[in-house]
Amino acid sequence: MATLRAPRAWTRRQFLVRSASSLAIASLAKPSISRAADRPQIAGGIQSGDVSDGSAVIWARADRPARMQVECSTVESFKTIIASASGDALPDADLTSKLLLTDLPPGQDIFYRLRFDDIATGLAGEGRIGHFRTAPAASQSISFLWSGDTAGQGWGIDVSRGGYRSYRTMLDNRPDFFIHSGDHIYADCPIPSELKLSNGETWRNVVTEEKSEVAHTLAQFRGNYKYNHLDEHFRAFHAEVPMFAQWDDHEVTNDWSPIGTYDETGHEDDGTPRLVARARRAFFDFMPIRDIGARQGRVCRKIAYGPLLDVFMIDMRSFRDESWNKGDDHRGWILGAEQLAWLKRELAASRATWKVIAADLPIGLDAVALGNGPPDRREHEIADLLSSIKRAGIRNIVWLTADMHYTAAHYYDPNKAQFQDFEPFWEFVSGPLHAGSWGPGELDDTFGPVAMYQQGCSAAQGENLAPCFGLQFFGRVDIDGRSGVMTVTLKDVDNRHLWSVDIVPQPQGRPAVVAQHS
Repeated sequence: MATLRAPRAWTRRQFLVRSASSLAIASLAKPSISRAADRPQIAGGIQSGDVSDGSAVIWARADRPARMQVECSTVESFKTIIASASGDALPDADLTSKLLLTDLPPGQDIFYRLRFDDIATGLAGEGRIGHFRTAPAASQSISFLWSGDTAGQGWGIDVSRGGYRSYRTMLDNRPDFFIHSGDHIYADCPIPSELKLSNGETWRNVVTEEKSEVAHTLAQFRGNYKYNHLDEHFRAFHAEVPMFAQWDDHEVTNDWSPIGTYDETGHEDDGTPRLVARARRAFFDFMPIRDIGARQGRVCRKIAYGPLLDVFMIDMRSFRDESWNKGDDHRGWILGAEQLAWLKRELAASRATWKVIAADLPIGLDAVALGNGPPDRREHEIADLLSSIKRAGIRNIVWLTADMHYTAAHYYDPNKAQFQDFEPFWEFVSGPLHAGSWGPGELDDTFGPVAMYQQGCSAAQGENLAPCFGLQFFGRVDIDGRSGVMTVTLKDVDNRHLWSVDIVPQPQGRPAVVAQHS
């Protein structure tokens, strides 16, 4: 990943984020040949990600070997250029390119314009304009969204039904950034041309060859990410809103673990299944995620977003064991010793008011939970983490996740738990963005979760309800710059406010609920 360093002088002018209609194609330089086919094109959309107080990652993909050119400004007219740099888009990375921008002004709207120049001819290609906002240096208000689960269960892009409508709705919320909690793709779910709906109508997908079967080859995994870029709402959202990306299981295959996942292609020399290696490579090719030094190739990282917020992106796939059955002869793991130690250390070192743990799985459901009772196997790592947080006096921790294909607010209460050595905390679940919807699951009492709100499919609606029936969800978090109060709101694809809660930051002890709003 190339690195861009900006000059120290810049304009600190404040302004509103542009409306969605202003996401226009703009040219950085007029080509000497006018025909579009003779100059490099941007294949799909443009993206930014991992934005902090003075840095961000810019991503795009070309249609041929090319050099990505980026210019940045604090004004949309680009009257003043605060930085410029370039990086190659080559076949080895499927013509994708990423730039790490550094030394940017904090708390600013940054506009960037991007183009590709043909490596062989030097001919300048089409240009596009994108936007992100850097993290504040002072205690300014913050607003962000989270969700997960895109293009699952065969529900792809039906243009007649509005395509990926959740992305259009999320753009209308004008967030500072977006956490994608995993399942960016469903590599194990082909997208057919048609699917029958429960009301007798027909869902008609946009189809591609690479999404016509379960992914096994590197090209097929990459094709899953390219498919999402065919949707206009997806492209418009990512050009305007930076993403903090993590993964879950469907970036590889259903419920994968690094030990038990394989196919007929076998394993690499280090024991990694080739299926996982290909999926991991495609993920890092297509995500606007920064290299992480010695931890390069790992999803877990901390993103500092000003004095009010640190976001801890954790990985509950890369380190997990193969089985989670009770009675097995070892304690089990889902975070792994290295990541668990890192998370404890970074949480203790954080001076931000709020510590958001962005998880790809909920604690009281699915692959972590093992049924009612004291901690068993994978739950031991969660118990260890929660008790260490209590002993260290770390406060104001909130967990965010997706995965379950419904939306919920869980309050973990030690007084209702089998394991009680922790302080109470909130966990919020929201999704899917564009996939089949399910009904709420049964919570495990190990850590005492109470469902304060939940919405998904009813028994009458059945499971795997199509996106057109409206049970698609995302969450919004607002942190007030003066009071520090965090407001979490659960919303649906039509931007309806379903439920919310205000949480007051505490200097010590447990966070207190100010009010819940149905």
